[in-house]
Amino acid sequence: MPDFKTLDDLNDIAGKRVLVRVDLNVPMKDGQVTDATRIERIAPTLTELSDKGAKVILLAHFGRPKGKPDPAASLQPIAFAAETTLDRRIHFAADCIGDAAANAVAEMADGDILLLENTRFHAGEEKNDRDFARALAANGDIYVNDAFSAAHRAHASTEGLAHLLPAYAGRTMQAELEALEKGLGDPARPVLAIVGGAKVSTKIDLLMNLVKKVDALVIGGGMANTFLAARGTEVGKSLCEHDLAPTAKQIMIEAAESGCAIILPVDAVVAREFKAGAESEIVAIEAVPADGMILDVGPQSVVKINEWLDRADTVVWNGPLGAFEIAPFDAATVAAARHAAHRTGEGLLVSVAGGGDTVAALNHAGVADEFSYVSTAGGAFLEWMEGKVLPGVEALATGR
Repeated sequence: MPDFKTLDDLNDIAGKRVLVRVDLNVPMKDGQVTDATRIERIAPTLTELSDKGAKVILLAHFGRPKGKPDPAASLQPIAFAAETTLDRRIHFAADCIGDAAANAVAEMADGDILLLENTRFHAGEEKNDRDFARALAANGDIYVNDAFSAAHRAHASTEGLAHLLPAYAGRTMQAELEALEKGLGDPARPVLAIVGGAKVSTKIDLLMNLVKKVDALVIGGGMANTFLAARGTEVGKSLCEHDLAPTAKQIMIEAAESGCAIILPVDAVVAREFKAGAESEIVAIEAVPADGMILDVGPQSVVKINEWLDRADTVVWNGPLGAFEIAPFDAATVAAARHAAHRTGEGLLVSVAGGGDTVAALNHAGVADEFSYVSTAGGAFLEWMEGKVLPGVEALATGR
């Protein structure tokens, strides 16, 4: 993991203008924020800086306005929501550069928090344009990146600014990077990875990286069907990427060469249709009926997964084991998640999880708060698991 400075390295910041890149790309409906998790995550950084007398200036994007102003993508409604969540007054400027931003910054008192308008209203943001980054930097003395979820993008506000101002990781960024280091960087072993989801095609790089880094890999969800079919098991009408059989075989070969055990389902919950209340049955994995669909791994598979969890010191989790959105196809995900949470609570397991469906599944199981760390960063978390360099993180180490 790259070396980086944190807020612990910041001294005497009263009166200093601190540009803080945050993630406010929150779900909205009818002008209201429907999930304030990402706002809650930035609270420690903002309150710490504000309490120390810094002028806290927030940079963020929202949606995909394609490089020009779009009222539907304005951050102003989010400023109102942030006031409630953070219990702090949040001032707002109608642009992130130029006179509107400069005038709003000039009016700030020590400890004030100001949210600048959507950085993506300017084409220079996503192009990481040097002049646009300089225009952003003109309003700050210090740069803090607290948006790990945007760290896989080399944009002006996530990467370019780190080369123009003294750069630091915010508390959320710091917590995320420290948790990820415990997950795969320098983990306590044995390490177990649990990877689920619908398609192998979206996670080839992830699987190729993991088999070289972990001691055992559980494959669930629709992905498991592709691996089962690749080894000659009939999967009926289940979701399956038969054309990726050579890829699945190659991953299994790489795993064997790296000493990584691949754990596939030994039984399955099968139904003829995918809907709530559909009639289902549990069958051995070799006995999936020709007209049946595998919609969850079975109870014997859960026993096997939990046995691996009992052996592991670290688990990294991305993706559900079955179609958890509809009962009874949530049973395996819920059971394994609760077992991992219990082991974590006993101090026997470091558990790191992330990805949109994963967060939803852990919330469904009621254990998201019981894991060591749950990342709300979708793409960035996945790219980190794939072993890729994240520009926003790298810039904190190589910037000013």
